[in-house]
Amino acid sequence: MRFLSLILVVFIIALSSNTLIAQVSDSLSSTPYIKVDERQIVETKWRYTYALHLESNTIIHQADDAYKYFLYLRYDYTFQQYLNGEFNRGTWSLNNNELFYKFKHINKFVIAEVNPQKMVLEFTQPNSKGTYQYHFITVESKDAPFIKPANELPDINVNAADPKKDKKRWWSLRHKKKNKKIAVEEKETYISIELIGGGYYGGIDPVIRDYIHIKSNGRLIKEYKSIHNGLMVTKKDIAREELEEFVEYCVKQKFFDLERIYDCETAVCLRRKHKKPTPVPLRLAIAYGNRKKVITISIWGQDENRARYVDYPPALDNIIDAIQRMAHRIGDETYGMKK
Repeated sequence: MRFLSLILVVFIIALSSNTLIAQVSDSLSSTPYIKVDERQIVETKWRYTYALHLESNTIIHQADDAYKYFLYLRYDYTFQQYLNGEFNRGTWSLNNNELFYKFKHINKFVIAEVNPQKMVLEFTQPNSKGTYQYHFITVESKDAPFIKPANELPDINVNAADPKKDKKRWWSLRHKKKNKKIAVEEKETYISIELIGGGYYGGIDPVIRDYIHIKSNGRLIKEYKSIHNGLMVTKKDIAREELEEFVEYCVKQKFFDLERIYDCETAVCLRRKHKKPTPVPLRLAIAYGNRKKVITISIWGQDENRARYVDYPPALDNIIDAIQRMAHRIGDETYGMKK
């Protein structure tokens, strides 16, 4: 009986060990790379630097003056690429760490590494000749060959949130003499509101910049630039209480839970994108503490025929209208700056 019990114990230990080994084996066989946040690559521009054969750790190709390749991953899931003087475009998508976009004969890459400075795309040959890594470094718009049309939105950092969140928290300790209790007061929550674009590019005096930024201290800056009248800058102050009420309203409207992009879903909408006056995408970015959401609407509102082309939540119209009303109040400090 004791012998049978001993065998049973050994069997249970062996079974547990095999289960553990299987779990470790499964974890090792899965992809070793972390899931990539889409915000890390959307609206980014990259320059290819070199290719590496991973197994031998050998650089097999290096970019030089005779080989220049740039990649631009746009907010609307299209990409532009430049290779030795030629431009191409297509669509891209991201699934965990798999980047789907077509370059020559390759349709899918694994993002082995990505940060604000560099990106490494990995491709494994189906004939088992090895794994290759393509190294890129980030470039600013001025250093990239991609030309932004006048009706395109300016660049925006979709990954940024509270710029103070990495700094040491500020606390104020006040000692009350009567009861000697300590009252702890935390600094005001960071708020940032940016509204860019919207409307249509055309008419007698086409608008090339329409930008509203409300900072955490309540300072509102509106920049409006047209081809003939140049740049007009408006500045004013918004009360902190009003700013907090506005953000609370946005939270109640579930702004931070909305989709990131609202784009065409019909052929009529797609055709309207290319008709004149040309629609200017609208981008709304709101940060509240460490929460941030950037929403882009490819065609916002109605056109001259009172037609609405993109289906997006009505709450966005209310939020956008509230921002514009704050920006257009009487009492502005306006400065005209001709071209």
